[in-house]
Order: sequence, then structure tokens, then C-alpha cells
Amino acid sequence: MHNRLIAIIGAGVMGCATALDVARAGYRVILQDISASAIAQAPETIRREYRSACFLKQGYGEVPLNLILERISFQTQDEGVEEAYIIIENVTENLELKKEVYERLNHKARADVIYALNTSCISVTKLASFLPDPGRAIGVHLMNPVPVKSMVEVIKGHHTTQDTEQVMVEFLESLGKNPVVIEDLPGFVSNRLSHLLMNEAAYIVQDGIATSEQVDAIMKKGFNYQMGPLETADLIGLDTVVHSLKVLYDSYQDPKFRCCPMLQKMVDAGQWGRKTGQGFYAY
Repeated sequence: MHNRLIAIIGAGVMGCATALDVARAGYRVILQDISASAIAQAPETIRREYRSACFLKQGYGEVPLNLILERISFQTQDEGVEEAYIIIENVTENLELKKEVYERLNHKARADVIYALNTSCISVTKLASFLPDPGRAIGVHLMNPVPVKSMVEVIKGHHTTQDTEQVMVEFLESLGKNPVVIEDLPGFVSNRLSHLLMNEAAYIVQDGIATSEQVDAIMKKGFNYQMGPLETADLIGLDTVVHSLKVLYDSYQDPKFRCCPMLQKMVDAGQWGRKTGQGFYAY
């Protein structure tokens, strides 16, 4: 499988980090985004992710950064996508935008391509319904930061074939990941649990029970969390957390997923966490 071409659609932080990890494993990579500014910023984002991974993960720097970057083609167009063995869709968590991307790729991709749909909350079965062969689509929920986190949530859609599952598991294992294959419902396992915790932590701060620092300290020192729930929310992006809570609420119609008003207010104010320099913490 190594030296095959992998196309990654979407050059945000997650897309860049995924490109870094895939290229480090020896694959040729197309990193595509319709935004010229995103593509212009992508090499520096990858350099930053690489430096962080070298600090946090022993042995990550054994593959030189210049070699990794040589394996990545940065582009705003779809040239070469038709040669890709796997397409990792990593665009913004927006159903309409994802549908537009799938429609565009349908005219380019090879018939036997495997689609890895990197979503955090949207049903994989729903996403796969917009592709010509839903059996060749599977959910892949990579954790942030991608180079450091080895666990990957792999979600089988209703039509996902066993061959597709096997190809994806083998591919992820070739990256040094530990895939856990589960069934499909919105939010899956990780975000149904984690977003409840982050949302409730925001309510605690809103209600004046504890500060952000106190909430995170209790979870880290009392429950051995590596990061507190509000630190995690800042890392993910509060805008993304709020959007995912909306997807969960709309999907289940369960009030437990109702977004904390303070969290929504912070997003409205442009305080999205690390990406904007201010969230529950200042950066």
C-alpha cells in the first residue's frame, strides 16, 4: 500500500496534520483546498505540527521534515485526484459543503476509490448517501492532534462493505494508528461523551461554580485527564464544538445536548479558542 497516492481534501489544521502523518508514513499525498490562502498557509501549519509532534512523541523526528514535504503536493485544483487510492474528506463540518465536495469529486475519482469521511458528528450513512457507491465509504474520526493521538474512531455506515473496512483498518495501521471500528449513529462514541462533558463544564463556569482553570484542574488531577474539558474545547475550536452540539441536538432531539448559552455567546463574540487567540483561555 505504501507509495500509493492519498488525496486529502481540506487544508485546515486537521487536514494539514493528516497530510503530515500520511506523508511521514511514506505515501504520496495531494493536499487540496479551494482556498488559495489555506494552501499558502499549509506548509507552515505542517511545520508547526511537526515540531509539536517531535516534542510530544518520541521518535517522530526520525523522518526528516524536508522529506515529508517533498511527498506532499499542495494545490487548489483537483489535478491527480483521479489517481488516488484513498480520498480523505476533511472539509468543514457542514453537510451542504460536504455534499458539494462529493459532487465535484464524483466526476474525478476512480471507480474503486475508498472514501474516508472525517466527520466528528454527522451520520456516516447520511454522508455516504451522496456518493455513487456508499459501500466504498467509511467514517474516519481522527483525534486532535493527529500526529500524537494513535486511536482512530472508524465508523461503518449502513452500506460499508467488509472489504472497505479492511482496507481502511490496514491503511490506518500503516500510519501507526490503533483503529477502533464501531457502528454508525451521529456523534458515535467519542463526541457523544466528550461534548456532553465540555458543554456541562461550560455550564459550570457560566453558573459561577468554578473557573475554567478549576474545572480543568479537577478533571486532570482527580480523573487523570491529560487535558481538561475546557482546554480541549479551546483546542478543537468553540465554533466546532457548538456546531457539533447542534448536530447532536437535531439528530436526537434530546435536551441533554442543548448548547450552553455562554458557549454560544463566546462563539458569537469570535472567541473560538486557540485558533483566534481567545477562548476559555488566552493564547
